[in-house]
Amino acid sequence: MLSTNTEQALDPRLVLAIANPLFPALDNQLRSGRHITADELEQHSLLQEYYPELDAFYQRYQAELVRAPEGFYYLRPRSTSELGTSILSELEMLVGKVLCYLYLSPDRLINEGVFSVEDLQEEILTLSNEQALLRMVNQRAGGSDLDKRKLADKLKSAIRRLKRMGMVSSVGSQDKFRITEAVFRFAADVRSDEDPRELQLRMIKEGEAVAGTEQQDEQENEQ
Repeated sequence: MLSTNTEQALDPRLVLAIANPLFPALDNQLRSGRHITADELEQHSLLQEYYPELDAFYQRYQAELVRAPEGFYYLRPRSTSELGTSILSELEMLVGKVLCYLYLSPDRLINEGVFSVEDLQEEILTLSNEQALLRMVNQRAGGSDLDKRKLADKLKSAIRRLKRMGMVSSVGSQDKFRITEAVFRFAADVRSDEDPRELQLRMIKEGEAVAGTEQQDEQENEQ
């Protein structure tokens, strides 16, 4: 027989939040690892309006509804949570760091925030060791044209995953994208008085961009 605790009534504001027609889809997005930015105006406004209540709601699932300093929201499960999690690959972590670096660059203003996969590949090859990149794709990579094509494919795959997480959004063709402020999730370990772009650059060049950070708690919707 199911037990019912009538002493723990739901907060009236929480009732309003979960009764909102936007909530079911928003809840699925958060649980799948998506980051909600101000670009998603209605969902973002709902989280902003009912943040304390919804944070308490997700605490029941052993997860934290995080409101980042840059204003975006995401769900961070604890180790005891039953919510599914997955880990970003080494290359995906590096792509995230480089995207954050690009977000902070003057080129973002020049290009109205729009970049291409080719721009990303050129920047990564400029900032990182090509052989090390190729080995992320194939340990036996020797630098052949086939190896480089595989790297390009893996970069596109990383962008698609980060798109599902709300860190980039498509613009026109599939090779064009706009970077959202959610990429600052990759800057969580460099928030200090130092210039964030210089810190990101140093970490990328010194191979620290793929060190274990809170990105390892990311979730992914494989659908």
